[in-house]
Amino acid sequence: MYDVIVVGTRVAGSPVAMLLARKGYRVLAVDRATFPSDTPSTHYIHQAGLSLLKTWGLLDEVVATGCPPVRHLNFTYTDIDIRGMADPSADGIDTVYCPRRTVLDKILVDAARDAGVEVIEGFTVTALDFDGDRVTGLRGRVGEGAEQKFEATIVIGADGSGSTVAKQVGAEVYEGSAAACFVYYSYYEGVDWGMHHRTGFGEQQFASWPTNDGLALVAVMRKRDRFRAFRTDPDAGVREIIEQVDPEIGARFRDTAKRVEPFRPMLYPDNYRRRSYGPGWALVGDAGYHKDPFTGWGITDAFKYAQLLADLVDEGLSGARPMAEALAEYQRERDAQSASTFELTQSISELTLTPYYDSVFRATSYDADYSKKFFGLISGLYSPDKYFGEAELAELYEKVNFPADRRFVTKDAGVPA
Repeated sequence: MYDVIVVGTRVAGSPVAMLLARKGYRVLAVDRATFPSDTPSTHYIHQAGLSLLKTWGLLDEVVATGCPPVRHLNFTYTDIDIRGMADPSADGIDTVYCPRRTVLDKILVDAARDAGVEVIEGFTVTALDFDGDRVTGLRGRVGEGAEQKFEATIVIGADGSGSTVAKQVGAEVYEGSAAACFVYYSYYEGVDWGMHHRTGFGEQQFASWPTNDGLALVAVMRKRDRFRAFRTDPDAGVREIIEQVDPEIGARFRDTAKRVEPFRPMLYPDNYRRRSYGPGWALVGDAGYHKDPFTGWGITDAFKYAQLLADLVDEGLSGARPMAEALAEYQRERDAQSASTFELTQSISELTLTPYYDSVFRATSYDADYSKKFFGLISGLYSPDKYFGEAELAELYEKVNFPADRRFVTKDAGVPA
């Protein structure tokens, strides 16, 4: 009998398992994969996510893999150009990292083991067990082996957007929107541009950032209705998008870039929030909450809400408060804390900007101090009210002498200041 079983051991599952084991609980974690193992990902860890790795004692391991630090960011939206970096975090983190998932996930799984978690790799969950409507454990097998049964006080699903746990408990979606785009990415030699995230005219985007082994991840994005045509010649499609968005970088890409791995095509799942708790179960990571990869917040949010869930499950298991009450707070707090990121991601991932966001971002690009605020917001260091506050925006518009008829201070009213 375990206190906790975690299904899925990547960027949400391993941390929540590790944190609960460190608190003294008996934890089992299972995953269909064996590690090291790859998975589709932006790779991007914001400063807020790196702060959590530092708190957990794992940041030095990530840095030691040789993943290059990124200390200057370049964002464009059509003709809006925002460059710079957020101020250092309170704990001194002044960079971001984009490690390969073969590297990062192995570090996290090993950390869970070191904390005392029993980890079973190559394990497929076949069913959850119930007592009435309460989850009491699960059954599954390694490969073609005999079915095994495990019991626990709580089962946590960290098994991604297609979560078996979510399906078995009937976790309903209560908020969401359709995904807008497809993504193609791969790894390249000969790309030394640093970090770029450029959205051009014609509803298309490319992004690049350095990762392990001297390689760069290069990704392109277009609307989903153009997916079939693109996949007929993705190498040509990647070159075309980069050249159309930024001709100078496009020329450098054509001359020096060499793709060294197969493409990873992704039709992303929709944006959603699922009910993420019930009697004897909870969901974390993409199993409970997913958004478009545009803002690169998947890993950082997985870390953030793994920590939140571990703290509240601890309160329930220790008897400090009823488990149902603790889990309800987890979902409530997750939704409140992620609301601005969720809304912003859904708005700008369409690859077009509303008049409100066009005005805010355009004015931001004219001011170095406010650009730091932008990157602080993106990095999770600033609360949204410090960037999107009506008084703050009014002050920015005045400072950069922005046209009066385009000074939008509220996204809902759509009325200039």
